[in-house]
Amino acid sequence: MHCTLFDNCVWLLFCIFTCLCIVCADVPQTVGERKLLSVEGDAVTQPGLRIREVRNVSSNLPQCVKLGGSELLALHSDGDVVIGGFFPLHVASNPQYSYNSKPQTTPCSRFYQRGFRWMMAMIFAVEEINCNSSLLPGVKLGYWIMDSCNHIHNSLQALLSLLVNATEETKANQSSTCLYYSPVPAVIGLASSSPTRAIAQTLGPFNIPLVSYFATCTCLTDKRLYPSFLRTVPSDVFQVRGLVNLVTYFGWFWVGTLGTTDDYSLYGIQAFSIQFRKEGGCVAYHRTIPTSPTVAEIKEIADKLQSSTARVVVVFATEVELLDLLLELARRNVTGIQWIASEAWVTSSRLASPEFHPLLVGTLGFSFPGVNIPGFQEFLLTVRPSPKPGMEFFNMFWEEHFGCKLEFEMEEKPVCTGSEDLRYTDSSYSDVSQVRISYNVYKAVYTIAHALHKFLKCDSTGLNEGLCEMHNSFANGQFLQDLKMVNFTNQFDEKIYFDSNGEPVPLYDIVNWQESSKDKISFIKVGSYDGSVPQGQQLKIVKNTIVWTKKQSQVPVSQCSAPCPPGSRQATRQGEPKCCFDCLPCADGEISNQTGSSECTKCPEYFWSDKEKVKCVAGEEEFLSFSDTMGIILVALTLLGFLLTTIITIVFHSFRYTPIVKANNSEISFLLLLSLKLCFLCSLVFIGQPSWWTCRLRQAAFGISFVLCLSCLLVKTIVVLLAFRTNVPGSRGRKLFGTSQQRILIICATAPQICLCSGWVLGAPPFPFRNPNYQALTGKIVVECKEPWPPGFYLLLGYIGLLAFVCLLLAFFGRKLPDTFNEAKFISFSMLIFWAVWISFIPAYVSSPGKFSVAVEIFAILASSFGLLLCIFVPKCYIILLHPERNIKKGMTGKYQR
Repeated sequence: MHCTLFDNCVWLLFCIFTCLCIVCADVPQTVGERKLLSVEGDAVTQPGLRIREVRNVSSNLPQCVKLGGSELLALHSDGDVVIGGFFPLHVASNPQYSYNSKPQTTPCSRFYQRGFRWMMAMIFAVEEINCNSSLLPGVKLGYWIMDSCNHIHNSLQALLSLLVNATEETKANQSSTCLYYSPVPAVIGLASSSPTRAIAQTLGPFNIPLVSYFATCTCLTDKRLYPSFLRTVPSDVFQVRGLVNLVTYFGWFWVGTLGTTDDYSLYGIQAFSIQFRKEGGCVAYHRTIPTSPTVAEIKEIADKLQSSTARVVVVFATEVELLDLLLELARRNVTGIQWIASEAWVTSSRLASPEFHPLLVGTLGFSFPGVNIPGFQEFLLTVRPSPKPGMEFFNMFWEEHFGCKLEFEMEEKPVCTGSEDLRYTDSSYSDVSQVRISYNVYKAVYTIAHALHKFLKCDSTGLNEGLCEMHNSFANGQFLQDLKMVNFTNQFDEKIYFDSNGEPVPLYDIVNWQESSKDKISFIKVGSYDGSVPQGQQLKIVKNTIVWTKKQSQVPVSQCSAPCPPGSRQATRQGEPKCCFDCLPCADGEISNQTGSSECTKCPEYFWSDKEKVKCVAGEEEFLSFSDTMGIILVALTLLGFLLTTIITIVFHSFRYTPIVKANNSEISFLLLLSLKLCFLCSLVFIGQPSWWTCRLRQAAFGISFVLCLSCLLVKTIVVLLAFRTNVPGSRGRKLFGTSQQRILIICATAPQICLCSGWVLGAPPFPFRNPNYQALTGKIVVECKEPWPPGFYLLLGYIGLLAFVCLLLAFFGRKLPDTFNEAKFISFSMLIFWAVWISFIPAYVSSPGKFSVAVEIFAILASSFGLLLCIFVPKCYIILLHPERNIKKGMTGKYQR
């Protein structure tokens, strides 16, 4: 379960050498003689150590002796097969060595009652098996139990003492019915991962099984280093997965971690942090409790826990290692931390004492499934102190439990009478309604018993039917193989077996610390975790039964930054964990419809984000409609131009016989007025939602009507110039450019534009198109006429520009004609306006977005049409209507006198 990391290889070499010395001592040459194991050559230093059975060792070889030092205490019971056991009955301190004197044995202190109950579970199971005639008939199990002090040094020393003393005990009681010499065929232990690693590496080369009831470190799964290690508790790899699932299930992605310097904590915290980050979580901090922490170190850790924004703390440690820190936090009255406990302390009765209630109520964690072992409570209550040798552990428990000293201890403390009754003490020692670690010890003993049952062929038939064979040797490793293949169902309907890594079924209870009374905390099961079922079905929790820290009914919040609301996204702060972020609103056209979104989702084409940026709505279509203010103004100007042109047409028609109308070629004038009407009306085709026919009609109508208009102006300009030339003797221009020639010129000038527009519309016609390019800017979808052949529009404009340039050039030549009413001047002025409008139109059209480009084109059409209408026809109407006295022939020739 836990302890400091150091070079286990050194311990391995030392322990192998020591064990070989012990085992080779004084071997009897009887029927029950032992065949020793030796190591070939230098195989000790190589991986995959190979052990083989060799010749008998002569008794005259040098004998191994025990080095000096105090004799270690042990609790033992004789039997045909003796099982070793290691339990943390004390907690070892870490002395400071001066290297000036011989280091003493690591001292043990603080009797651990919980470890004592685990030891009693082993004794209870052994006695129960001995009373069971169907399991190991005729074989009596014995035990040799020693105190590991939860420390590597003490555990190794206890192992060597176990092998020596068990060997002597076996030799002293050896008979013809005993098994081949085997001091300890299997060992049950230990409670901590680092001492377990040391013992497992020592026993592995000799094929001596080590079955742990509480060492959960993932590191022990490596069968190359620990070939004879098995355990009745699942590996931390499953607990870590469960803890990650647990914290993410409740939405805790900002947590702190707390551990110690042992293997259990280091491997567990490391695995948890890696998997937690893969699930999107962040470890706010990690603090390690030193082996022997100083007051300053404890205060520093307490300060971090108290000041951090992470209100959920995942703890891999034992109750003993946590005690000093929790005392400091309780002294400060720190509350509001949601503790997530590993199985090492989640059911600790010591930490459930009233002084820790405000701090630890609401703790949530993983524990092993608990059961109520029949008869176990009564067995625990039979414990009594005794002055007999070998009863020291019972005496220590009695003194610790009742806070006194036995008379034969001769200490100046209250004297224990020995008649105290465990039934009347308020202690968790006798509360076995749901034992967990003790149950794992119980299972370990029964697992070894079932393996022995098969190994000793207790179910065989023959002369000794119903009895076990007592002549098998444990030296060949067969017992280890039988132990690995154990498969049975115990009295609690639990199927007991090991997988290929020597692991049991990974099943956990989820325990919640709830205050059942003022002075008592109960460990309430609120869920379960089964690592053997498919992903997604492993974690089961009843949320409404959980009591949280500070006795709250709502799930605590632990976060560096509050989750971003819908419509925004998380932006990680530079140099900080990803759980610390700022919330930025989604850009236009993007949405986030969930709390805590890390990215905004772009809306599909033709869709746009709503005002809150939480959903995509159909994009609003934009076009120059008749209901827009701009559309209304342009329609009004169009109708005004058309109406004005119509009025001028009526005036000209009414005064068609007057000199001013006749002098301006009335037929061409009426055709020009008609073309201007078409120019005004074609602007209406540009307004409204584009459709199949409007897209084809708008540019063609615009191009043809303007070319017709400019053709008429070109003819009128030529007529004016030729009229002046007719006054020159010998000129025949007027005769050569008569009415027929004028019509032909208009047709010829208009025909190319008609052909261009017809070919454009038929070959690559414009079509309605929903353009999403402007959506990012305006949030609206522009509906426009898509021109698959853009050169068509520019050729159309180019031809109009060519005619306008010719008209302007010819009109410019006739601007100084001597007539009083010189029409060439007005044509020149109108062409200047026309050119100014269309030259400014091009950049305005290109740079205008969406419907504004259409409005620019309509404005150019109207402006140029109004320019032609006002410059050419309004002066004539002015004379016709307001100065009719000038509408005479003399007025046209300049002979009129005012």
